[in-house]
Amino acid sequence: MGRGKIEIKRIENTTNRQVTFCKRRNGLLKKAFELSVLCDAEVGLVVFSSRGKMYEYSSQQSMKKTIEKYKKNTADNNHGGAITEANTQFWQQEAAKLRQQIDILTNSNKNLLGQGISDLNQKDLKQLEAKIDKAHSRVRKRKEEKCVEEIERLQRKEHQLHEANQYLRVKIMESQSNQNMNMMVPHPEYDALPFDSRNYMHANLMLPAHHYARQELTALHLG
Repeated sequence: MGRGKIEIKRIENTTNRQVTFCKRRNGLLKKAFELSVLCDAEVGLVVFSSRGKMYEYSSQQSMKKTIEKYKKNTADNNHGGAITEANTQFWQQEAAKLRQQIDILTNSNKNLLGQGISDLNQKDLKQLEAKIDKAHSRVRKRKEEKCVEEIERLQRKEHQLHEANQYLRVKIMESQSNQNMNMMVPHPEYDALPFDSRNYMHANLMLPAHHYARQELTALHLG
């Protein structure tokens, strides 16, 4: 027959309790050793008997290093948890503030559009009127500034067109002047021809007929 299950409760018999402690303690130390070797794990085991006697096992050279590492990890986890909780509270407060600001801005925009003003008192209505007047003044001022900017832009454009027109006029005048100069300059082929008197009539031959008649009359008178 196999071993039966043992009820897990405090053993009342002192002798049996001590025997069971020794057996299970050795088995626990053996399991801790096997776990560290097989799984390359860092294992630290501390057992205190009912009489206060301590038994320990550490896979490292010193149990102290294992305990210090345990303390450090525990402190980091606790500190990280505290930071996480503080961050959660902070962001919850910030979210509540943002929701409140959104509600205020939403109501203010509705009031500027003339909505929900029936519940406002005299003081709130005056403040709303002052806001509207101030906004209207800003809009009018900005509108005037835009008009001035547009006028200045058109003036600059007009000045640029005027300069371009003047430039074109100068170019046209220069072109006409060059054409006139070209018409006044003689052709080089005509300058190169030699002078031949046979090609020209004598000046007397070009005189009118009455000139010769006057000369004959003079000759007859003298004879």
